[in-house]
Amino acid sequence: MEDRLQADRREGVTVLCRLDEISDPGGKGFVFGEGKARREIFVMRKGGQVWGYANRCPHAGIPLDWQPDQFLDPSKTLIQCATHGALFGIEDGLCVAGPCKGKSLTPLSVRVVESTLECPAVVWDTDG
Repeated sequence: MEDRLQADRREGVTVLCRLDEISDPGGKGFVFGEGKARREIFVMRKGGQVWGYANRCPHAGIPLDWQPDQFLDPSKTLIQCATHGALFGIEDGLCVAGPCKGKSLTPLSVRVVESTLECPAVVWDTDG
């Protein structure tokens, strides 16, 4: 199930998890807030690199994962929307196939600090 972040926060930074808690390659979803303030994000890992995105398909505004933390296509080389099958690059979030081709996932800043994955406060416009 998705991780509900409880608040390991310091100076506007949220510690998400240890890097080794994310499959390589693979992804992990997180939830911030509740109700209208709820934000879903996910982090993709490939080797020692990580990328963060809003967990929202640019075509339909719905979460991408087909099961908790399952974001990759069968080849494990692209992010896949469970509902429409749209495919996105892991490194840039650009849709390369599907109904939102040419659009991108909403990127989020994430980084690895001493084997721990961190991100700043999660904020984005929910109207798009």
